[in-house]
Amino acid sequence: MGGVAYPLLLWYGLQHWSARRVGGLALLLIAALTALRVWRVPSGGRWAVAQAPVLAGLVLLGGVLLGDARWMMTVPTLVNLALLLTFGRSLREVPMAERYARLVHADLADDEIAYCRTVTHVWCGFFVCNAAVSAGLLLWAPVAWWAAFTGVLSYGFVGVLFAAEYAVRTVRFGARRRPSAQEQQ
Repeated sequence: MGGVAYPLLLWYGLQHWSARRVGGLALLLIAALTALRVWRVPSGGRWAVAQAPVLAGLVLLGGVLLGDARWMMTVPTLVNLALLLTFGRSLREVPMAERYARLVHADLADDEIAYCRTVTHVWCGFFVCNAAVSAGLLLWAPVAWWAAFTGVLSYGFVGVLFAAEYAVRTVRFGARRRPSAQEQQ
């Protein structure tokens, strides 16, 4: 929910306050939410949970120090680039879509594994497009357009991509659906 709310709250805040004040409030909010999330995680996994918010906080801090809202508005673009990097790197080993698929069905057929690799490529393309549109709106469009895209439309596109992939997967592999290990118990 925080990712959806961030651009909309930033847009609203910038209508009423300075970039420094909005950035400072966003930093406080991110710090509080991160502390709550990290506190619940065992000590060995805390950095994994805190990494993204800490990086977003550093970008926000740059915006606060410079009094420049555009720094703060780069966060959605950076998130998409981080997801692109994560999904892209997974193609060297086990593609991200295959990792998720194996959570449900550990025994994937060869054509399902190939499909998962293709799906991971599709998500990489999506993250490239999403980052490009977000950056383009940041540079050349009104803040309201940027907020509408990064806070609402891009999440709608994620939903459409999930639904389309689910439909393709169901048509292609639905007849071979096997019960997962959990379902067999």
